[in-house]
Amino acid sequence: MKRIVAIGCLCIMGMCRVYAGDSSRVDSLLLKLDQAIEKRPIYMEQKEVRLEKLRRQLFQAISDEDHFAILGALLDEYRSFNTDSALRVAEEREQIAMRIGNREYMDNARMNKADVLGLTGMYKEAMDLMRDIHAEQLSENLRPYYYHIYRTIYGLMADYAVTKNERILYAELTDRYRDSLLQVNKDNLLIYTLIRSDQYNVRNEYDKAICLLTDYLARQEEDEHEVAIGAYTLSESYRLKGDREKEKEFLIVSAIADMKTAVREYISLRKLAVLLYQEGDIERAYSYVKICMEDAAACNARLRKLEILEIFPIINDAYQQKTEKQQEQMEWTLLSISILSFFLLLAIFYVYKQMKKLAVARREVIDANKRLKELNEELHLSMLKLKEANHSIAENSYLKEEYIGRYMDQCSIYLEKMDTYRRSLGKIAAAGNMDELYKTIKSSKFIEGELKKFYANFDDAFLQLFPAFVEDFNALLAADEQIVLKNGERMNTELRIFALIRLGITDSVKIAQFLRYSITTIYNYRTKVRNKAAGNRDLLEQEVMKIGRAKD
Repeated sequence: MKRIVAIGCLCIMGMCRVYAGDSSRVDSLLLKLDQAIEKRPIYMEQKEVRLEKLRRQLFQAISDEDHFAILGALLDEYRSFNTDSALRVAEEREQIAMRIGNREYMDNARMNKADVLGLTGMYKEAMDLMRDIHAEQLSENLRPYYYHIYRTIYGLMADYAVTKNERILYAELTDRYRDSLLQVNKDNLLIYTLIRSDQYNVRNEYDKAICLLTDYLARQEEDEHEVAIGAYTLSESYRLKGDREKEKEFLIVSAIADMKTAVREYISLRKLAVLLYQEGDIERAYSYVKICMEDAAACNARLRKLEILEIFPIINDAYQQKTEKQQEQMEWTLLSISILSFFLLLAIFYVYKQMKKLAVARREVIDANKRLKELNEELHLSMLKLKEANHSIAENSYLKEEYIGRYMDQCSIYLEKMDTYRRSLGKIAAAGNMDELYKTIKSSKFIEGELKKFYANFDDAFLQLFPAFVEDFNALLAADEQIVLKNGERMNTELRIFALIRLGITDSVKIAQFLRYSITTIYNYRTKVRNKAAGNRDLLEQEVMKIGRAKD
């Protein structure tokens, strides 16, 4: 039989996943709870409308029986809303029952009173009232209520017992009345489900309790009151099982239902606040426990107030500390912004001073005109030395490769220095008054002409040393990627780059200085030509170094 029940529970768990979810579902439920709390005044107003409607019906009641029935409905509304009002209604109900002289009415009213006293923590007074009522004399309608009160009070007494023996005694009595409740509530699905689940939890059969409650909740989504009770019991099952995330999820579901039904005597929101506090969500925990405190005070639920007073000071202190820390961080932030603003003003002032110095420097460009003429003469001398060096390289074949490489590298660096200096003088001369001189200095035609001659001389000198360089280089490229020179052109930029590599100048920085291109441009040229290689592209430059060498 047990095996059949276990299999049935597993089947139900596989089919009923209505309230299952992960941490994202918990976050979504927390947002819904916050929304329900925001709408709390609306729910409270609806509650007051129901109470007022019942109070008006009391004045319209014709018979004591009608009066007694309306007071019962009013008691249901007050039980978890205001215990003082609930107690007054129970006492008034008892008086009417005595006036009618109906024993069943009297027992019902006294149990109402004992029920309310149990909620307020007055266990002795509640038990005194219950001793005058005998189960065997009760009707079948009242007997479940009788067992419920005893089970509830003994359960609370077990929870708050001081000694171990008392706890064991009250727990045994609770179990006894729990069994009685199961016998008389087989037709009441809500009571039967809750009591059976509670029994499973006590016996450490948490999965059975979860299975039973999950199946029940899947069919009770529209009844907020039953959802609140069932979800809280389910959260207890998950708590005992050690599933903290699921416990929190169903505490939220229960708390949402509590907010919508406008009750003030509840447990879910308080336990949820404790979990959130333990997880570090201080602000939300403080907000929830504050609501719990206000509702417990308004309901005059003494037991709930005692429970909240145990945790409220701890959460309140943590919240105050966090608030103070945030305020301190804000003060430091404002101080940092003020300091940065001060340094920004200093920076603006410094830039202004530098701009004034720059204007003075521009006026000093006139003094550098004589130096420019000297640099031009030096440039002509350098070109003569280049021609002489080419002639010397042609005469000495043994030193030609190393000599040409060093000489070209030196001349290229020198030209770069001259041109850099000329451009810097041109920038300085921008503010001068000698416009014609400025135009002459600014012009790059002279340098460009000299560079063309320089590169032409380089082409002549290199091809004298390596007459078949162009043909040998094309032989290293794919058939459809051959370099074709224009009319009158001896070498182009790509050939000059690899000519310099053949001379031993492999550094892209030096090649860029020599050819007056950016390093990026030289890199792109080299990559582009390597991609045209007929063989292994990574070995192309090594093959270029072999051009012109005598074969063994």
